[in-house]
Amino acid sequence: MIPFNRPCWVGNEAELIAEAFAGQSIAGDGPFGKKTQALLEKQLGVKKALLTTSCTHALEMAAILLNLQPGDEVIVPSYGFVTTALAFFMHGAKPVFADIRPDTLNIDETKLAPLINNRTRAIVLIHYAGVGCEMDTIMEMAERHNLVIIEDNAHGLYGKYKGKYLGTFGALATQSFHETKNITCGEGGALLINDPSYIERAEIIREKGTNRSLFFRGEVDKYTWIDKGSSYVMSDILAAFLYAQMTQKDEIQSKRKMIWEHYDQYLKDWATKNDVHLPTIAECCESAYHAFYLLMPSLNARTHFINYLKENGINAVFHYLPLHKSEMGCKLGGEQYHCPVTEDMSDRLVRLPFFNDISKKELTAVTEAIQKYIV
Repeated sequence: MIPFNRPCWVGNEAELIAEAFAGQSIAGDGPFGKKTQALLEKQLGVKKALLTTSCTHALEMAAILLNLQPGDEVIVPSYGFVTTALAFFMHGAKPVFADIRPDTLNIDETKLAPLINNRTRAIVLIHYAGVGCEMDTIMEMAERHNLVIIEDNAHGLYGKYKGKYLGTFGALATQSFHETKNITCGEGGALLINDPSYIERAEIIREKGTNRSLFFRGEVDKYTWIDKGSSYVMSDILAAFLYAQMTQKDEIQSKRKMIWEHYDQYLKDWATKNDVHLPTIAECCESAYHAFYLLMPSLNARTHFINYLKENGINAVFHYLPLHKSEMGCKLGGEQYHCPVTEDMSDRLVRLPFFNDISKKELTAVTEAIQKYIV
């Protein structure tokens, strides 16, 4: 069976993990944690990067930083992972569900205006599959209405919009280093801070609501509990694994681009003949090459197609279900939101195997099996 995902070693992960252990500093904010944060800041040009135990926890930190009050609303795409909405709901906001574009599957910037009112605090967006949202329009809208932009950049590390890295537009952005991501440490994330006014409080929130970071820098003579927070700090063992991967980011991204282009090249004609749509990368974007997906003609067609691939030793999967139609989404009033593109795309999308060490033989097996299939 060719899996949908396979975690990959790309360099000296084992060596650096052993080094971290030998240094007898394997808790959070150890030597590798500091090195990895500094590397992220240098690579992306962000003011501050804070490693977290997951992208979910980075989103929770962003929610706490907003100082949400009862009645506040946060706009999120309905086509997205549950924690993109959950993190803000957990900290007091009502999620307002927005529809997506039919080309990039990103939040539809033309549908945002009617969702904004005097209770709206932020727009949270996802750069789906590593292709940037229409940031010029969204940033202008946010500035006009005094809203905070938060980028859920779980898919988009090293992708660009008009030459600028994704994750560097909003006041805050989050990263995922889950095993399915381009750069991974199994489980992990990061909060990227582009507005420096958030840095000091973010450090406090990340350290269980204490000013421990200030203490270790010698800026206070003792540390104490002063704010909300939780234990969001990544272990130095995981940071060592992550650092090894990040130092190989050019090799990883080059391989991901090759995989994406292989699928695009060998499936283009088949897709046209079978009324199947391939991913769209806008001209102003440089993809992070996180995923390759197909949009089948219908839900029934997708179900048969996934079963066909499984019978041929290939594990392909669908993706998000509409958040506004989920059980929890309905409890939060999701039925009032009109998201027809989300519902349509969710029924038809299928993701193909995509991981860093997929072989040419495996890629060929996937594309040849698909080329033989008649929708």
